[in-house]
Amino acid sequence: MDSGRQSHGVRILGARVPGFDEVLTPEALEFVAELQRSFGAVLDALLERRAERQAEIDAGAPLTLLPDTAAIRADASWHVAEPPPDLLDRRVEITGPAEPKMMINALNSGARVFMADFEDALSPTWANVIGGQAACAEAVRGALAFDSPEGKAYRLDDRGATLLVRPRGWHLPEAHVRIDGQPVSASLFDFGLYFFHNAAERRNRGTGIYLYLPKLQSHREARLWNDVFVQAQAMLGIPRGSIRATVLIETIHAAFEMEEILYELREHSAGLNAGRWDYLFSCIKTFRGERAQVLPDRAQVTMTVPFMRAYTERLVMTCHRRGAHAIGGMAAFIPSRRDRAVNEIAMRKVREDKERESADGFDGTWVAHPDLVPLATEVFDRVLGDAPNQLEARVAEATLGAEVPGDPAALVDLAVPDGAVTEAGARMNVSVALQYLDSWLRGNGAAAINNLMEDAATAEISRSQLWQWRTSGVALDDGRPLDAPRYRAIREAELAALADTAAPGSRTAEAAELLDRLVLDDEFMEFLTLPAYDRLG
Repeated sequence: MDSGRQSHGVRILGARVPGFDEVLTPEALEFVAELQRSFGAVLDALLERRAERQAEIDAGAPLTLLPDTAAIRADASWHVAEPPPDLLDRRVEITGPAEPKMMINALNSGARVFMADFEDALSPTWANVIGGQAACAEAVRGALAFDSPEGKAYRLDDRGATLLVRPRGWHLPEAHVRIDGQPVSASLFDFGLYFFHNAAERRNRGTGIYLYLPKLQSHREARLWNDVFVQAQAMLGIPRGSIRATVLIETIHAAFEMEEILYELREHSAGLNAGRWDYLFSCIKTFRGERAQVLPDRAQVTMTVPFMRAYTERLVMTCHRRGAHAIGGMAAFIPSRRDRAVNEIAMRKVREDKERESADGFDGTWVAHPDLVPLATEVFDRVLGDAPNQLEARVAEATLGAEVPGDPAALVDLAVPDGAVTEAGARMNVSVALQYLDSWLRGNGAAAINNLMEDAATAEISRSQLWQWRTSGVALDDGRPLDAPRYRAIREAELAALADTAAPGSRTAEAAELLDRLVLDDEFMEFLTLPAYDRLG
């Protein structure tokens, strides 16, 4: 449905959903349009460079530290800006979609930070995107409220978590808004609306606009974000440096440019974050074809395998030698109120994971459920004590003016000792991908699957492994390959298994069609959200 609103080259194709008039004011749209006109061409060139870089790697070019930025890595004089007071202590961060009920529970959870997500945990329906912006504006003003159909009232506590927002990645469009005839960048749309409506209010409340930046592949992409921040602050008269951004190092490309990414954002930087599923997805996507290193079942590719250890150790060291926070990965477990045995096993694994992160020097970590906040807090309290972070930890091992210790080649040696590809792993990937895609297509990007809170990253690693196993001809544990007929047989069996528990309005048939395309096409689809987005309202 077309709302019919159009002015100064801006046309809204989306319907008048709740929050429309408050969020899409003429002034806000003009602000977004100015950002798009200023930076759209640069963004297009950077996305073209991604494709060119992939072609170079396909042709045999290595991933290495960049020779032309060696001076940045060798320069001992620079650090990122000092963290503002409400970002000093980030020991436990909780994440979730920009949706009122989940936001209230997360902000009240006792975590130091809450990240409201417009990216992997939010299915970007038009209603979700606009409703999320309205909810963030209300949260900034302490007015966010939600009343459930059952009559339960959800309200914000007086002292909640510090709010961060994650806009969508550079590769995504917002198809419901066209500027000068072209879809607006979803990144600029999400950031621009949030900044326009909330920057002055946040500053009046003694805080700032704090962000997470996803899916970056290079320091040039970080530079673009910095340029956007500089212009946005100037346009609204907000002091330069009021924005602080934490970059998710969730691509193998970015792992070789961590220091340069911090440098480009240094006046606006709040640190780096280490993920898992998106990072592994990027490894598979980047090293494909003849250069593929086949990964085993994803459950076996833990954060302790050698190449993941190299990645996290490099991230912590890089952050701390430049005065930036290093934030660890997600604990996605959803505690069960009915199954004590499942809880005990899962909570032990969560504790072990957070103990590893805190011991490795991370300053904080992610959880997906409020019930995990006390456990993660206890673990980091034991290491941090009264200190807000570990920014001084291990700095002596990484002398400024020298390269970060450790062999960068370890990042691309994807060997997993004793790893195996199994039919059970293939079935799990098919089942989880089908369930998640069904949920996403129905407008829910944070899906509870097998006692885990899953987002798009889980579907990405699931489908990319299936594609890799099919195209590489790897034999499963029974000796047979996962060829197209076998994949289809597994998919049919998993569809049948899901039929009995299908939710009202299930879109599993569409999910299966989409998964078939992602797994069976010979060309690797860069992001599953690109073809899936065409099916959303």
